[in-house]
Amino acid sequence: MEQDIIETHPWPPFIPDGARILIMGTFPPGAHRWSMDFYYPNRTNDFWYMMGLIFHDDKYALIDKSTGLFDLQAIKALLTEHHIALHDTARRIRRLKGNASDKYLDIIEPVPLRELLSKMPDCSAIATTGEKAADVIAGITDTETPKMGEMTCGYCPGIDRRLSIFRMPSTSRAYPLALAKKADYYKAMFRKTGILL
Repeated sequence: MEQDIIETHPWPPFIPDGARILIMGTFPPGAHRWSMDFYYPNRTNDFWYMMGLIFHDDKYALIDKSTGLFDLQAIKALLTEHHIALHDTARRIRRLKGNASDKYLDIIEPVPLRELLSKMPDCSAIATTGEKAADVIAGITDTETPKMGEMTCGYCPGIDRRLSIFRMPSTSRAYPLALAKKADYYKAMFRKTGILL
């Protein structure tokens, strides 16, 4: 039975030097949907189009013009330049319906957030991409899940550092919000955290 398969997160966290914010989704889609071996690999997810729009004013800025695929080198350069770390809120999951929908993800083991943040001494903000990821972080930090586009303050057990915890809109195209509107929410969050001036 497909729903009996437990998957472990396929990638290590991406932590550039001086990481100041950690962006966290829930869990990658199945490998058959990957167009690259990195976070937000699905071509029908808006994340990298949105980041191109925010940081380069061009939704195709992180697309390799010769292949039409995501440009992983450009993606990592952007994240490194702006001190943005990436990981997900689930370490091990079970897909109840065999798809990537958060609604049907059973989180068996959440991310070890203390261990993750201990590798990022300059990180004081977490931004979750969607409701389920926000709920996981709220559970770990014993905070209320913020409303979409809002933030709360909290602490991760074992880490003596105040955290700004943002709940951002999902970048899945199943979430009914235009790309430009999603970019507006994330741009405001990047400004609040000092990533953008």
